[in-house]
Amino acid sequence: QVLDTKDLQVFKVTVNGQDAKFVFGEKHSFKGTPLEITLPFELSRGQEAIVEISFESSPKSSALQWFTPEQTSGKKHPFLFSQCQVEC
Repeated sequence: QVLDTKDLQVFKVTVNGQDAKFVFGEKHSFKGTPLEITLPFELSRGQEAIVEISFESSPKSSALQWFTPEQTSGKKHPFLFSQCQVEC
């Protein structure tokens, strides 16, 4: 599985609670850097996979935006969202 990233530091990736290997590909000037995740098991058709990524963003992470807790409906936690789109 390959995901797009931009100026992120990734610490750990898990799939369904199992540690997964990951590597960064070659950085592209405006597209960012691909993050390639190797699943720790074979995925069968219809099987659900929950991918969790522990990361740290930076001010250069232009595709990521944050709402402060006050800007959310629950007013308790910040909210991170991305405006990136899948490229085909």
